[in-house]
This record gives sequence, structure tokens and C-alpha cells, in this order.
Amino acid sequence: MNADAISRQMKIALSMFKKLNLSTAREAIARAGGLDRFFSMSDTEMAVAGIGADAFGMSRRRALMKDAGAEMAFACNSHIDTLFCLDEDYPRRLALCDDAPVLLYRLGSCCLDSAHMVAIVGTRHATAQGVDFTRRFVADLAAKIPDLVIVSGLAYGIDIAAHRAALDAGVPTVAVVAHGLDSIYPSAHRQSAAEIVRSGGAIVTEYPSGTAIMKPYFLARNRIVAGLCDCTVVVESAAHGGALATARIASDYNRDVFAVPGRLSDPYSAGTNRLIASRTASLLPDADFLIQAMGWTPAAAPANEEPRLFRPVSDEEQRLLDIVAANPTFTSADIAAALALPYARVADMLFHMEMDDMLISIPGGRYALPNY
Repeated sequence: MNADAISRQMKIALSMFKKLNLSTAREAIARAGGLDRFFSMSDTEMAVAGIGADAFGMSRRRALMKDAGAEMAFACNSHIDTLFCLDEDYPRRLALCDDAPVLLYRLGSCCLDSAHMVAIVGTRHATAQGVDFTRRFVADLAAKIPDLVIVSGLAYGIDIAAHRAALDAGVPTVAVVAHGLDSIYPSAHRQSAAEIVRSGGAIVTEYPSGTAIMKPYFLARNRIVAGLCDCTVVVESAAHGGALATARIASDYNRDVFAVPGRLSDPYSAGTNRLIASRTASLLPDADFLIQAMGWTPAAAPANEEPRLFRPVSDEEQRLLDIVAANPTFTSADIAAALALPYARVADMLFHMEMDDMLISIPGGRYALPNY
């Protein structure tokens, strides 16, 4: 094994110590006098250096080096990059966060140091209005801001809406997951994850392959979402939830936080309204407000740009739109039954109408009319 491979194996092994983060890893390496010395020191030398022989005993270091060898082989075979906290390719924004991971695994080519990084998070129980706002917000932002990357957590609701909006707008998106890259959770988002990677985005995690899915890991990944970005946008949230945790972490990192307001009676606006009321977040009406607040320079609009016009709506499509407007809980199968048309025909209509921005799909296989 060459020197570069051994160094990569040691970096992966170091990241496998549960209690280490970016700050404590830097301190341990400095006390040891280098990464290679950290793994070669005797327990006595560890104790003298004040590193902690109990936590980093030789037997433990050897065991993790063995595990790291297997993980490195998996990463190489799966075309996964490893970004170590002391290396130049570690994301510069995340490197400013003391509790950041020692190492990131990245599947995909997306640069994590793009000029404009925006996190978009929210409830798993997204409303049609929340999904529509996310789609329009990302589209507007993408049209005006170059080198834009949208970051979220690949979860149901607002997260997947943000990723899909970025894909539709033609900008890279990064999904930060709470498990190893040998699987995708939720499994329903595997196709979207593959499309994210194919479209120049990335799937990112701090966890090696084979990591069991556990609730604390989802909370821990929120700091990566916040730490990678210039700002965090909370679209919808109940009074408690992971999106609020991400917002608080972003605020603690001295990053800008924005929240979309809602009616006091809306349960999934309770969290965003509270963020605004507590001044943790700025009220976000649209993409232009964020651009101005962040001090970003929008790209010049193309000369002679023609406004987009909707194509004519057929009588059959108008009937479908009327059914969706009157029956927000209807699935595609329900719509087909109400129209008394074959399911395949209705599925094709729904697809093309969504592509033409006449409809938006929302969680649960349902549809809604856009808010313009």
C-alpha cells in the first residue's frame, strides 16, 4: 500500500472514534505530532502526550485501522470521495464549525465550496403551499444567482421538494444523509438520489457504510446541513422539529437564517412564526429578499427575454384542474375515476401538466394548483 493510501486509511480510522469532532481531532493530532504518530504511539506515549490512552488505546487504534481498510475499499469501489478536516478539499464553511465531522464521505462531483450555498429545510408533512413556495423560490434564486447549490436532508416533505426544485431549475443540490452510502433512506427517494448525483450534485454523510439508521444521527446531520451553507431557509415547521434544530445551529454558527411566515392557525407555520418572532430568523417573502439580505449580486437578465406563456388548456385538462381544485386529497387514481378515463391516460396528462407548471405534485401522490 502506498503512502497516500495509508494516509487515507488513517484519516478514515480517526473519524471512526465516536467522541472526536473537527476541533478535538485537530488537538489530538497536534499533541501526537502528526497523524502517523497518532497511530504509531504506544499507550504510554499517548498518556504522556495527554491524549487519553483509555479512549485511544493501541488495540482500539489497530481495530479501527482494520475497519478503515474495509471502508476505504468500499469507497474506492463505489467512487466515493473522502474529505478530511485537515485537508484543503474539506468544505471551507464547515471547517469553521468546531463540532463538524472529522471526515465526510461524498458521492458525486458537486463542489461543496460553491460561491452560493443555501440550505432549505422544513417539515416532513409539507403542505401544497409549502411545496409550491419551495419550487418557485428555488427557480427564482437559480435564475438570478450564479454558482448556486441547494442543500437539504433528502427527507420527506420540504427536503425532497427542495432537491426536486433544484433539479428542475438545473442547479446542483447536495443531500446530507444520516447513514452510510451503501443505502438510501427513505428508500422512496433512491431515484431522486441517483438523479442528484447524475445532475452534478452529491450525497454527503459523515457515517461509514453499514451504519444503522438511528434517530440521533438525523439530529446530528443537521449541523452539516447548516455548516455547509451561507444561510438556512425554513419553509414550514411545526412547533418542534428537526428544521428548527437546523435553524438554531445555523444561528449559533453566525449564519443567516430565514423563515417563511404563515397564518397563526396553521400548525406547520408555528415553528417558522416562532423563529421570526424570536428574531432567530428573518421573515422571507421571496428570493429577491434573500438576495438583498445576503448582499449577493444577481446575474444580469438576458436581453429581450420573453415572458413565459402557458399553452392553451384543453377541455379535458380543465376538467382535471377543476377536480384537483375541489378535491385536494385525491390521488392520481381518484382523479382517473372522477374523469372516467383510463389510468394510463390520466397519468400521462398529470405528468405533462406538471412539466408545464399547471400542477404541482405533493407528498402522498396528490396534486395541487400552483399559487401565482
